[in-house]
Amino acid sequence: MIQVGIIGGAGYTAGELIRLLLNHPETHINFIYSTSNAEHKISKIHQDLIGSTDLVFSSKINPEIDVLFLCLGHGNSKAFLEKNSFSETTKIIDLSTDFRLEADSNLNGKGFVYGLPELQKEAIKKANYIANPGCFATAIQLALLPLAKSNGIKDDLHINAVTGATGAGTSLSATTHFAWRDNNFSHYKAFTHQHLAEVNQTVNQLQSNFNSEINFMPNRGNHSRGIFSTLYTKFEGSIEEAKKMYSDFYKNAAFTFVSDDPIHLKQVVNTNKCILHLHKHNDKLLVTSIIDNLLKGASGQAVQNMNLMFGFNEKEGLQLKANYF
Repeated sequence: MIQVGIIGGAGYTAGELIRLLLNHPETHINFIYSTSNAEHKISKIHQDLIGSTDLVFSSKINPEIDVLFLCLGHGNSKAFLEKNSFSETTKIIDLSTDFRLEADSNLNGKGFVYGLPELQKEAIKKANYIANPGCFATAIQLALLPLAKSNGIKDDLHINAVTGATGAGTSLSATTHFAWRDNNFSHYKAFTHQHLAEVNQTVNQLQSNFNSEINFMPNRGNHSRGIFSTLYTKFEGSIEEAKKMYSDFYKNAAFTFVSDDPIHLKQVVNTNKCILHLHKHNDKLLVTSIIDNLLKGASGQAVQNMNLMFGFNEKEGLQLKANYF
């Protein structure tokens, strides 16, 4: 079994990661580092783990582990790695934004590979350091990859996506309180969300002649978890051609599927799946994409990347049941 370390163990993504790793047949959690919760039981913070583990948060780090997951706030992963060193054989998977863009992907000789398996599976298998994609970026890119691969983006893209409250993390703010979020809806960071940089990078990687604009409207929903994204753009082909293009592109994907029927969030919440649906209206193609923001958008995808890096079955530890009803 490989030895695993987790840095920043108190947040939502860390809680999901711990749950997945405890039930993964190939992993043993060596330590979960958290200075603010040191010596407290994990189940005191992640109360769903009562009876599942007696692990406690640690104030010490073992530098000889096989794989390290960084579940830190954006901007903190780079600072942490600059202050702490690990074995040359330790693989690192970062869940922050710190290393996702090519301009930021190298730290002291460590080159981070962008960890979107549907795009870079072979590179991930060979990588020692992974930059896990953002949640919105994952949902949007999986809706775009086949179109970009075929040089099919000829016009501006219009994206509207809604995320659950867990997307904002555990820190309280005016827009995360129950009284504000319940029975409410709003947009934020209109046209400027930080995940756009990842999306643009990927589209340009696949379609070198891409020069259109990506218009992205992120929204806050009144649900706990899950991203529902709709994307439309002009498309010259038929709906049958579009469906074949997407089905062919994802025919060997472990967790991404194309549905013939309209989709809804309960199909993916608590799973590592992304489900897509296509619809043609006049000259526009509409692509709907759904994921769980904490799993396929964060911790589940991180475990998927770990499986690829260590040569495990890609689905190992990720055969999860959706909270359908």
